Parts: sequence; structure tokens; C-alpha cells
Amino acid sequence: MALEVGIVGLPNSGKTTIFNALTSAGAEITAYATVSDKANVGMAPIADERLDQVAGVVGARKVTPAAVRVVDVPGTGAALLGNLRQVDALLAVLDGYSPDATPDDDLETLELELLVADRDHVDKRLDRVRTQAKSGDPKLRAEVGELEKLLAHVDAGGRLADYPGELPPELEPLTTKPIIPLVNGPGGIDGKLEAELAELPEEEAGAFREGPSALGEVVQRLFEALDLISFFTAGEKETRAWTLRRGETALDAAETIHSDIARGFIRAEVIRWDDLVEAGSHGEASKRGQQRLEGKAYLVEDGDVLNIRFNV
Repeated sequence: MALEVGIVGLPNSGKTTIFNALTSAGAEITAYATVSDKANVGMAPIADERLDQVAGVVGARKVTPAAVRVVDVPGTGAALLGNLRQVDALLAVLDGYSPDATPDDDLETLELELLVADRDHVDKRLDRVRTQAKSGDPKLRAEVGELEKLLAHVDAGGRLADYPGELPPELEPLTTKPIIPLVNGPGGIDGKLEAELAELPEEEAGAFREGPSALGEVVQRLFEALDLISFFTAGEKETRAWTLRRGETALDAAETIHSDIARGFIRAEVIRWDDLVEAGSHGEASKRGQQRLEGKAYLVEDGDVLNIRFNV
């Protein structure tokens, strides 16, 4: 599955504008939202100059960058924020344009909203598990005890991230996810400009910018927060970039590409992207001894080009 990031922000912070800048989705921007409003969902491509160089070596007919799935919920509140429990990280968009803008205060308010949403989630789960525990199931009764301690911890002003016990995996708390603050305004990113440029061809958009897109920094901060790396698959039909958590294996990479490839994994041919570009072909790189075979447990490194042999 693609990496997922949820966008949160107070009203009029420009979070849907940032969503459009990242995804080119053209979502409608409204001032108000209700619980029934649907979240905006789109894919944000991750720019990587190495990808085009690898694609050039193999003469790829299609080049596909890695992408982040972006979810933008309409507003805040426990019910709406609950839609973000399965994302990997949160992008907190902060108003930097208003005359009385105070981004730091807004971030504190957002963090409180997330804490309240988590507290509400714990409370509801506790009510549900208490009812189920009447069956006498010892596992459920143990969870009731843990949830009661957790609720007391939050009510005393603690955060779920600071809880000394083990959190029930079903909770998927919001406050334990990495939060990446993004000021929409001076000193941050011009969301409106980036959203407009996202609708233009890349070369035309680049002519309007004084430098690279500010969105590249957002993606870089996301990579750092989640400790991600990129690897590549290179073929004439398609050359593509993918993301992995640092420390994941060749088998994890295979699973990222397709579950059938992981199931039938035999071994992986591995070469560094710059070695492949310098050699000019897989054949020449192999002659130079720069391509090697690795097993399932191989720890994939940033910039690896993988060709996974498998049999289903």
C-alpha cells in the first residue's frame, strides 16, 4: 500500500489548498464542513531526479514516481479526525496569512483537538469492550483494565505517546503519529501559488518559480519523519520508484511491488542507481561486478535498483 499522510488544520488555514497543491486534485475549497462531508483523497507524486536517469539507461516507455496518498478531512472534531487513524503521518497546515496569525498557537490548538479525539476514541472503545467482556473472556477483561488506566492517564493531562503501558493495537491513536507543521504563508509555503502552478505543465510551472517547488521540502520532511528510503525497478516497459521504511528487506520490497512477487520470491538482483547510470546498462554493470544477488533478508538501501526473481 502507498504511504498515507493526513492533512489537518483549523478553519481557513488553507489545508485544502495545500491538498490541491500536492495532488493536483482540484478539490472544492469551502469555508464550512459537516460530519457528513467526505474526505478529499488524492495521490501526490514524489519528485526524484534519480528516477529519470535510471529510466534513461533502460529506455523506459513509462516512468512512474513514487507517490503519497493524501487525505484531507473537512474540518476538525473527533468524528472527522477519526478518518485519519490509519495514516502514517499528519501534515498540520497553519495559517500564516491572516493579520493576527499565530501559527504556534494554532499548532497547540490542533494538538489539543487530536488529544480530545483520542480521548473520545478510548472512551467509546472502553464502553464497547466492557459490554463484550461480560462474556467472561479474560483477554477482553484485561483490555478493559488497560483502557481504564489509559483513560485515567489522558484525563490527568497525559498524552497517549507518554503512556507507560502498551497501547491496544486496535486504537490507532492520532497523537502518536509524526506531526509535520507547515505554515501556509510568509516564512512557509505559498499554498495558493503552488496550487495554481500544480495545474500547469512542469516546465511552465518551473519558469514561474525562483527555485524548486516548496512542496519538495514538504516531502523531504515527511521522509525524515517516517525514516523512509526510495528504491527503483527498471524495465523498458516501466521504470518506477517505490518507498520503504529504512531497515526493511528485499522481501518487504517485493511485497510493496506485488504480493504474488513476495510469495514467489527467489532472489533479488541489486545494483546501485548511480553504478547503473555510469555503466550504461545492466549488462555492462554485471560485467563490472556491480550487480549482485541477494536473498529475502537483504536490507534495502536508498537508491537500490532491484530486479526480483520470483516463481508463482
